[in-house]
Amino acid sequence: MSERVGRPVASPCVNICALDERDVCTGCQRSVAEIARWSKMDDDERRAVLMMCHERAVAAGLVFS
Repeated sequence: MSERVGRPVASPCVNICALDERDVCTGCQRSVAEIARWSKMDDDERRAVLMMCHERAVAAGLVFS
């Protein structure tokens, strides 16, 4: 695993904190578990979560790929 120098991957929180029926935040598209673990994740884990958030947003029709 390569180490990256610089700032940690920032939270995708957009201060629209509301959970849908799947317990996914409608603002950032993270699950409750991902939100809870965010501060303990390393940057590689955070990047993986961000990719899943993007996939969820595309699937929900919120953004286009």
